[in-house]
Amino acid sequence: MMRFVIGGFAVLIAVLSCSNVALAQVPAAAIGTLFSKFVSAHDPGCAVLVIKDGQPVFRQGYGLTDLRTLQKIGPGTNFRLASLTKQFTAAAVMLLVHDGKLQYEDRLTDVFPDFPAYGKAITIRQLLHHTSGLVDYEDIMAKQYAGISDDKIPQIRDAGVLDLLKQQTNTKFTPGTSWEYSNSGYVVLAMMVEKRSGMSFGDFLRQRIFTPLGMTGTVAYEKGRNEVRRRAYGHTRTSAGWSETDQSSTSATLGDGGVYTSLDDLEKWDGALARHTLLTAKEMEPALTPATAANGAPLQQSDGSLAPLYGFGWFLNPYRGHRRYAHYGETVGFRTAIQRFPDDRLTVIVLANRAEVDAPALAESVADLYFRKR
Repeated sequence: MMRFVIGGFAVLIAVLSCSNVALAQVPAAAIGTLFSKFVSAHDPGCAVLVIKDGQPVFRQGYGLTDLRTLQKIGPGTNFRLASLTKQFTAAAVMLLVHDGKLQYEDRLTDVFPDFPAYGKAITIRQLLHHTSGLVDYEDIMAKQYAGISDDKIPQIRDAGVLDLLKQQTNTKFTPGTSWEYSNSGYVVLAMMVEKRSGMSFGDFLRQRIFTPLGMTGTVAYEKGRNEVRRRAYGHTRTSAGWSETDQSSTSATLGDGGVYTSLDDLEKWDGALARHTLLTAKEMEPALTPATAANGAPLQQSDGSLAPLYGFGWFLNPYRGHRRYAHYGETVGFRTAIQRFPDDRLTVIVLANRAEVDAPALAESVADLYFRKR
């Protein structure tokens, strides 16, 4: 579970003042210096991609995919994206809206008539925006398996999450009145994609997104059903050294975090977003419009703090006055980040298979090299 706090809704003003001045070129060595700690033939590491003006200007892997095979991380190494998956889940929903099979104002009970009555107040738009108020399935599991170590808890899948939510009787807050990051919401969205498309969520992603874009190594991983080729495994540093921490009880869910992909395939994804290959600019507008309260005011989080600006699978808070679409992923053994600066035609992606890495901060440090060179 990720928590986010921002300083104020007025940050939108900074976006309006951001000029579209061309950024200076940054030497590859300057970028490489930021990742020098990962240059090791004995440790897990990370992969870094910088795209400027539609072209990759830095693409590098560091460290090992795992400590058993000692394979080196490269541009084709596939990492578990964790919450970066949510932009693909959102895109799947948007494609079904394009097809006329879903509408953003459809209610949860319109798609799942057997869902409890509290689902009548929850719209697809609210699920996408993290304003549904659904109870976190991880919190439900924590109570259900209290006192049991995670490695003894069976992995839950998306359908199992939906069943847990059907056992609840209410939301944490009135839908649309507050903001709270919701893995439950994006698992439910994946199940909606299955229900309305008539195919598994992974097959829908493959047929409608990955294959059309040539993302041949990308997969929504389902143990026993498919494989992740050239796979990085997650690691955590302990007092005794590295421990492979690749899976947890919640690592089998797909809609909130189950996609594996590489730098090479994310370059294709970034290009498709820039060129509106899958969805038109008009169709993308809802995804890049932050959620607000019914009266148009900024949303608050349940703890009373101001909510981040969030669209459909994208955080929209600007950075140093630059318009930004971003997301971060954090799961056992993996840390990931994508930062897209559309006005600057700059994208930075960091994928790591070691738990102590601050992937968002590293991505921002790369962006700083360009912004400070202006």
